[in-house]
Amino acid sequence: MQNKIIDDIEKSQIKERGSFNVGDMISVSKIIIEGKKKRTQKFEGTVSKIQNTGSRTMFTVRKVIDRIGVEKSFLLHSSLVSKIDVVRKGKVRRAKLHYLRQRIGSKASRIKAAE
Repeated sequence: MQNKIIDDIEKSQIKERGSFNVGDMISVSKIIIEGKKKRTQKFEGTVSKIQNTGSRTMFTVRKVIDRIGVEKSFLLHSSLVSKIDVVRKGKVRRAKLHYLRQRIGSKASRIKAAE
């Protein structure tokens, strides 16, 4: 009985987001709250993994800044994530792209574009 109640609450929290997959390059717009001010900050990079299901779905985006890899995890259905745009579709054969952490340089960590 309790599982049905939890499922109903989770279904009400799910928002409709654009479809993206592991290997795609996306731009995530996140709302940053600093005191009384709100602003939107973009984080653009490659989706390295998607985990969990339902309202707990998380995805990790990786980008390289000055030859240093930066990974951020976002909750897909969070109210702080305002918009997700797919910049480029990627073609990969893995569910999690942890091997990108060992790749150095933009050419070595490049992912083929999907057709």
